[in-house]
Amino acid sequence: PLLIPEGEFTLAATQCIQYKKAPERWYLALLGFAEHFRTSSPPKIRLCVHCLQAVFQFKPPQRIEARTHLQLGSVLYHHTKNSDLARSHLEKAWYISQQVPQFEDVKFEAASILSELFCQQNLVDSAKPLLRKAIQISQQTPYWHCRLLFQLAQLHTLEKDLVSACDLLGVGAEYARVVGSEYTRALFLLSKGMLLLMERKLGEVHPLLTLCGTIVENWQGNPIQKESLRVFFLVLQVTHYLDAGQVKSVKPCLKQLQQCIQTISTLHDDEILPSNPADLFHWLPKEHMCVLVYLVTVMHSMQAGYLEKAQKYTDKALMQLEKLKSEFELGLGGIPGSYRIFVLYEFLIYLKVSPLCFSSDQISQVCQLCQQSPRLFTNHAAQLHTLLGLYCISVNCMDNAEAQFSAALRLTSHQELWTYIVTNLASVYIREGNRQQDLYSLLERINPDHNFPVSSHCLRAAAFYIRGLLSFFQGRYNEAKRFLRETLKMSNAEDLNRLTACSLVLLGHIFYVLGNHRESNNMVVPAMQLASKIPDMSVQLWSSALLKDLNKALGNTMDAHEAAQMHQNFSQQLLQDHIAACSLPEHNLISWTEGPPPVQIQAQNGPTTSLASLL
Repeated sequence: PLLIPEGEFTLAATQCIQYKKAPERWYLALLGFAEHFRTSSPPKIRLCVHCLQAVFQFKPPQRIEARTHLQLGSVLYHHTKNSDLARSHLEKAWYISQQVPQFEDVKFEAASILSELFCQQNLVDSAKPLLRKAIQISQQTPYWHCRLLFQLAQLHTLEKDLVSACDLLGVGAEYARVVGSEYTRALFLLSKGMLLLMERKLGEVHPLLTLCGTIVENWQGNPIQKESLRVFFLVLQVTHYLDAGQVKSVKPCLKQLQQCIQTISTLHDDEILPSNPADLFHWLPKEHMCVLVYLVTVMHSMQAGYLEKAQKYTDKALMQLEKLKSEFELGLGGIPGSYRIFVLYEFLIYLKVSPLCFSSDQISQVCQLCQQSPRLFTNHAAQLHTLLGLYCISVNCMDNAEAQFSAALRLTSHQELWTYIVTNLASVYIREGNRQQDLYSLLERINPDHNFPVSSHCLRAAAFYIRGLLSFFQGRYNEAKRFLRETLKMSNAEDLNRLTACSLVLLGHIFYVLGNHRESNNMVVPAMQLASKIPDMSVQLWSSALLKDLNKALGNTMDAHEAAQMHQNFSQQLLQDHIAACSLPEHNLISWTEGPPPVQIQAQNGPTTSLASLL
């Protein structure tokens, strides 16, 4: 039946009537036709649906009727826009299957897909009780009980009800322990740890990760599953450290993670199914884990100030995503490429990537993705405005930077992001020089000496730097030195290289103003060396300007000339970069501060450009 040509479909279907006395034969024939049409290239979904609908003409027994409703609902849900008809078939499959004994797969798959459809239609209040009932009656079916618990936890997570989601994951972990699945217990606990990190319940994260580490190391099973658990565990550990701004302390964990992904890439998939049905889960495909490791490496490189390295791993992650997207378009499996890109940009926005690693045309791609996914925009509008604010600073558009940061502050309730935005907004006010009252009201709320709002090491170090910068501009040099030395102590402790370089240059500038040229030289030379190592052209420009003046004051004519030449080169390069950036139509995103992202961007000297054409 799988090989019958499309033109012979009617004749073949008619012949199925002969099989009325052998229901399995006509059912399998129609099912074979349906599968043939579904997997054709391109798929013939209309004919697939016709084949499945033909099953009902034979008044089949309940088992076949329920399974066919499930198959029709699934095909319509995944391959068409007829969600109402898909819902009708899935509801019938769910209702009928509950009346058939020993029919768990159809029953719970119908509940799972139907709840997905409800969520797609924004009927979350219908999805929740459906999943709860399915969970209640699935306790004797370990695979489905665990899967439905994960699904309901995910639904609560999307609604930002992380407390309920954590409770469900805790229930799942205990159930997995009772049914003897340490592997799935670890998946539940690691998922709970991820949500606790999102909730900032750091006091609960540490003991949970300690328990997870023990379970992961002691579990003996499929090598790929074991390594995937280790990757999940190490990603959480690395993220935990980086959330706290501990860039140096995280290095051993990050190295283990990178070694782990290299190991897992050499392993072959073991097709032997686990003996425990509760173990029939897999966290992520190897290719997805590889992208994730690239991204946490970007996060580490950015906090450490290694901009070139961050750009390198961002490019690698994008290349890997493009490869996965191509594989999906070729029908090689996986989830849609657009979803993969959502994940990447969600992560990059969360990381608050430097504008030097994220240009205006890339920001415009994020805007387009947010247009395609309202949920993505709702969850990340504040981060997107923050990203635009950083870009505005990089091209010296301070009024626009203030507007972007103000928009971001209106949209966020995340304490770390709020602190990060306020720190950058304070730097804008300092540069503008005429916002003293606004500046002081901000600084009162991010005082690093007492009651600092977050536990992040790097944000507190940055707050000391902002205080030092303000004191410098106000001529309070001794106070500035105190703040900057505190910044240096903290940034050196955790290898926050860019903050270290900026603090050294500013201290060098203070000593130069005070006439202590020797001490100034002791600050600015290592600052230049560090800025070259990162590299960071803005800090190099600042350092070379100070070196030029310093050597001129010391009478070092040759050194002063060399520093002047360096300063000229850096100035020209940055000017060219700024002109190139500002000439792009995407640059005009800096004027967008309200509502959803603009569908079109008006070029400065040309016609309106569609965002789609820019991709």
